[in-house]
Amino acid sequence: MAQVSLRNVTKFFPGNVKVVDNISLGIENKEFMILVGPSGCGKSTTLRMIAGLEEITTGQVYISDKLVNDVPAKDRDIAMVFQNYALYPHMTVFENMSFGLTLRHIPKKEILQRVTEAADILGIKRLLNRKPRELSGGERQRVAVGRAIVRKPLVFLFDEPLSNLDAKMRVQMRTEIHKLHIKLQTTIIYVTHDQVEAMTMGDRIAVMKDGVLQQVDNPITIYDNPKNKFVAGFIGSPPMNFMNGRIIKKDSKLYFDEGVILVKLVEDMHKKMLSCEGKEVILGIRSEDIYDKLFVSEAPPENIVRVNCEVSEPMGSEVYLYLNTGKHTFIARVGAHNKPKINQDMDVVFDMSKVHFFNKNTEETIV
Repeated sequence: MAQVSLRNVTKFFPGNVKVVDNISLGIENKEFMILVGPSGCGKSTTLRMIAGLEEITTGQVYISDKLVNDVPAKDRDIAMVFQNYALYPHMTVFENMSFGLTLRHIPKKEILQRVTEAADILGIKRLLNRKPRELSGGERQRVAVGRAIVRKPLVFLFDEPLSNLDAKMRVQMRTEIHKLHIKLQTTIIYVTHDQVEAMTMGDRIAVMKDGVLQQVDNPITIYDNPKNKFVAGFIGSPPMNFMNGRIIKKDSKLYFDEGVILVKLVEDMHKKMLSCEGKEVILGIRSEDIYDKLFVSEAPPENIVRVNCEVSEPMGSEVYLYLNTGKHTFIARVGAHNKPKINQDMDVVFDMSKVHFFNKNTEETIV
């Protein structure tokens, strides 16, 4: 069993700089856990503490119920795949993949078997006699993953392994790593700043900001029910739109008053938002929940918003519209058949059943 447990883990760098702040996180056996957040949020440092490459300031790390704070990295039964591949340039692919096994004095016959099996899984058997300089970026990444596979570790650690690949190769390798997890049934902890990787690959996502764990849950729950404004804005592409405004009551109904636009809250939100009457809040709405009124058969008049279309970006199957209320700019993601005229006013519909509201001061989710 390869559970990993972080208990109140904190890390200070020299100069009393806190980079990881009291993180507690449990990773289940065979789980694919994603640590995601912007650059500098502490996710790679957290991974390196699990690996034993960074010393823990306070707290404990357990692997398979064994405290590993003082266990050297080589004895933790983990394998790490780095962002820059870390291949030995003078060695062949076979030698790179087998090097760790050779150091452990594994019999040559078993080394050959393990390397061949890993090369088959990754489709790099034909590359075994090549040097790293003769490989593409994607092939080098496969070799780095293969080197980890042959170790047969309890836990795989991936530190932004796809960031050096082009967009097409990144999508392909994302699928390969996901299939690899299904096939190997091993615990994987994967660090990335790319929220698309996080949404598509992870069983659960741990969102970090400034060294603090913001929310841990499955991708859909985090997307639909973000704990705060940061999580809501970080997870999703394009990011969630935000508008500052005030909750007002009109004809015994609650409305969000942005200053230029006025939209009515749905009945289900009234109870939770009643305490916000007269207060400033932040409205969040995702781009796919804003519709072009021309393509909506019925729309409540109070949810129709007059905007100016500043930019239209065709994306193939859909179009991104950059819209302006006169006070806020936001993005709508609409079908490819939508072809509004640029720099002209148009009507869009807010799906008010899908909006989120955040506290103006704490930025925590209200509803």
